[in-house]
Amino acid sequence: MSSFNENVIEEFRANGGKVGGPFEGRTNMVLITTTGAKSGRAVTNPLVYVPDGDRIILIASNGGADKNPAWFYNLRADQRLTVEVGTETYAAKAEFVTAPESDELYARMVELMPQFADYRVKTTRDIPVVAVYRHTA
Repeated sequence: MSSFNENVIEEFRANGGKVGGPFEGRTNMVLITTTGAKSGRAVTNPLVYVPDGDRIILIASNGGADKNPAWFYNLRADQRLTVEVGTETYAAKAEFVTAPESDELYARMVELMPQFADYRVKTTRDIPVVAVYRHTA
């Protein structure tokens, strides 16, 4: 994991889900912990999300890179994850959203963070949209 992510994770946990730097003032920060598809180890990533009722929406933009982020591949292999929002931690399950709903949700992310529009321009891949539900049962 990059030292940047490690610093964001540490700050998130120390400050009840709030972080500075490029995420200053963003209330829609989340930490997700997935199981590495190849390593089998727990991997934590800080992400921004779109709130959507009883679920949160994650965009696998990878900054517009031509490859999906590692956390996406981890969820493809095992849809179970742990979510940290603010000071709350809970078990969750991921579902992969398809068009036309994925387009609407991506547009909502662009409203929150306009740079996500640039990510679609930078790549030819279809950027995945993931809905995360609190796991009950």
